[in-house]
Amino acid sequence: MSVVCQNLKYLRKQKAWTQQEFADKLGIKRSLLGAYEEERAEPRTEVLEQVSDMFRVSIDDLLRRDLGSQKDNFLEKRRQQKLGNPRQAIQFVPVKAAAGYLAGYNDDEFIEELNTFTLPMLGAGDYRAFEIAGDSMLPVTSGSVIVCHKVEGWEEIKNNETYVVVTSREGIVFKRIIKSNRTKARITLASDNPQFEPYAVEMEEVLELWQSDAVISKAGQQSRMSVNHLADMVSHLQDQVSLLKKKLKD
Repeated sequence: MSVVCQNLKYLRKQKAWTQQEFADKLGIKRSLLGAYEEERAEPRTEVLEQVSDMFRVSIDDLLRRDLGSQKDNFLEKRRQQKLGNPRQAIQFVPVKAAAGYLAGYNDDEFIEELNTFTLPMLGAGDYRAFEIAGDSMLPVTSGSVIVCHKVEGWEEIKNNETYVVVTSREGIVFKRIIKSNRTKARITLASDNPQFEPYAVEMEEVLELWQSDAVISKAGQQSRMSVNHLADMVSHLQDQVSLLKKKLKD
């Protein structure tokens, strides 16, 4: 049974699918696929038939042949790529995985399940990409992907720069961080869209900080705003900055 279980895991990773994505394609529960891959259950015949059709490999090969054993197999190539450039892979956290990320952000197995990609303009570093929802950071539109690098703690935060902030209370948010010179116990999260008011977050609630490096959006997705709307936004932002400065002095 171990050969077919190893093959299921190998084929899934060859497509860079998560367990949930593969399970959905097979019409089974993710927990059942996990049981197959961990050799706690034997795949049913109908599942093997689906995998055989999906990957154009015979059921006999699935059951008897270690598909990942050849030196030029996909996983070996991927391993060599990671060894040559070990920290350039960017894990992608889509909106639908946001809830799971709060529970698994510190779990290596969960992070390994995330799809990855690379960008040529980024050097070595600890990167992650988050899909955002909502209009609080216009002109960055809902559905855009924010590529970020990891920041460790209050000292490394650059004032008035944009970050993906992962907190136990608010979840995953994309905001501009305003630091106070009086305390390191909290930060203020501000939106670029003036319709959203800034709010304070205690540092003890912050699970992760990721400073934004790039924004990826679909062609034609950019928000179109009139000159009057832009003028109103600038005016409102100036009012917000003045108010924040006053609060920081008090």
